[in-house]
Amino acid sequence: MTPATVAALWLTFKLAATTTLLLLLLGTPLAWWLARTRSRWRAPLAAIVALPLVLPPTVLGFYLLLALGPHGPLGRLTETLGLGLLPFSFAGLLFASLLYSAPFVVQPLQAGFEALDEAALEAAATLRAGPWDRFFHVVLPLSRPALAAASVMGFAHTVGEFGVVLMIGGNIAGETRVLSVLLYDHVEALEYGEAHRIAAGLLGFSFVSLWALHAARRRGKGGWLGQ
Repeated sequence: MTPATVAALWLTFKLAATTTLLLLLLGTPLAWWLARTRSRWRAPLAAIVALPLVLPPTVLGFYLLLALGPHGPLGRLTETLGLGLLPFSFAGLLFASLLYSAPFVVQPLQAGFEALDEAALEAAATLRAGPWDRFFHVVLPLSRPALAAASVMGFAHTVGEFGVVLMIGGNIAGETRVLSVLLYDHVEALEYGEAHRIAAGLLGFSFVSLWALHAARRRGKGGWLGQ
């Protein structure tokens, strides 16, 4: 592998791993709320989370670029906080990836939570387990297949991002040039040998991710994985 490929590979892994970890931390309570609440805000919030599934990534990237720019509300906020501007930086890539990959983490978790056996939660409650005890010692162990699915889908989807990361991050070597952008560079330069190697690696990674997901589905019971 060339130094440029190694740098892009490391950056892609770093972005996907960080995005997945943060989405699990932030998305788990959100998915639990969506699965249990009867609030009138449930449907609009669920629609916002799912929006990246149907919205062209360049549209999301464009509006993020405006919002995070020097004249955008988020851009003015980050400058006021001393964080600088996020576009064309790793932090900007991370912010965009959190939004773009959110449904691939939140929706499997929500479906897994909705499929939980209420009898197990009721039994824990009769044993005087508090809400936090029930969540950490009953809900999360029973939701391991959904957690596995959310982790795989979130990581794999972030690895495959192109339009949104190109819009918000550009193509800066060692800073924002992920594998999908590097692949585009090689194709544009007619360097098909390097392009083949990157594309084959991404294809193999995608296959292994889906294989692992289906293997977990066969082992899972109920919910998003067991259906």
